[in-house]
Amino acid sequence: MTLKKTPLNALHRKYGARMVDFAGWEMPVHYGSALKEHLAVRERVGVFDVSHMGEIEFIGPDALAMAQRVTSNDVSRLSDGQAQYSAFLNPQGTFIDDIVVYRISDQHIFVCVNAANREKDYQWVQSKKEGRVDILDNSDSYVQLAIQGPKAEAVLQELTDLDLSLIQYYGFTFGKVNGTRGLISRTGYTGEDGFEIYIPVEEAPSIWERLFQVGKPFGIMAAGLAARNTLRLEVSYCLYGHEIDETTTPWEAGLGWIVRLGKGKFIGHDTLEKLKEEGKQRKLAGFEMVERGIARDHYPVIVDGTEVGQVTSGSFAPSLKKSVGLVYLPIDKAQIGQPLEVEIRGKRVQAKVVETPFYNR
Repeated sequence: MTLKKTPLNALHRKYGARMVDFAGWEMPVHYGSALKEHLAVRERVGVFDVSHMGEIEFIGPDALAMAQRVTSNDVSRLSDGQAQYSAFLNPQGTFIDDIVVYRISDQHIFVCVNAANREKDYQWVQSKKEGRVDILDNSDSYVQLAIQGPKAEAVLQELTDLDLSLIQYYGFTFGKVNGTRGLISRTGYTGEDGFEIYIPVEEAPSIWERLFQVGKPFGIMAAGLAARNTLRLEVSYCLYGHEIDETTTPWEAGLGWIVRLGKGKFIGHDTLEKLKEEGKQRKLAGFEMVERGIARDHYPVIVDGTEVGQVTSGSFAPSLKKSVGLVYLPIDKAQIGQPLEVEIRGKRVQAKVVETPFYNR
């Protein structure tokens, strides 16, 4: 299968990226050192090409009603220029995808979806279409860059006349970036301050290069998927296909806050209402290794000699200098301090349940 390439593929190679297959896309996993890229984002600023993500737009008089019906959070609570974390759920109340919903107006809703789910999500929302609304997959029209870290605002400010300090967390606006109109959003997947910008494909290479010119005094680095993963794991953000999928509910995943049962009916509403009353049997918990070892995805997790789950995500956490991971545990085995064992290459290694997020800025 031929891998899809983002419009910045040639630049990644120029910057020394090691490319890998991610969800059918050829993407940079690192540019020499995932560890240095991770720490650059925590301490200074890093830039990620996340153009493999999908963008689906609802446009028309019934755009808001459509978004309310197919997402779990309450889009009506947003003002124009605000975004929210949300989900597409199936009737069983489990995740089709986790998403970010941008309210441009009540007649224009913009949704960012995961790369691996792009086609699935688009077909699904098309099948749920009602009323006067057009549903467009505009994924190939945008390059999405994530500029993340404590110096992100200072770097991006060099490319725009907008006062970025006025954009609140999960707020967005339209404005010129390096002379090109784009959507500028104060969002991210790293636990640091930062921005995600959606810009036209043809202007993206020059904007990428300009970011690195103005960012040099700030110690800017290009960052790949490996750093993106360790950054999000340290702050316990879920990754589709790991912590959440079509077998997990928001209640179990600790994402009950993106479910608004009171907003009216949406797909998955009735099941989630019932499950909330029944109470959850398991929950997503964080753990850290007590003994030396790195817990990787799918490693068995054992309590009192019995396997109770499998690691959903695990890694060495550079900011903490510890090995941490996430796992679904039975409720009675998920208390803080609960001793665990993780089976690492046939050997049982000591761990314990700890509070999440592992890292707070």
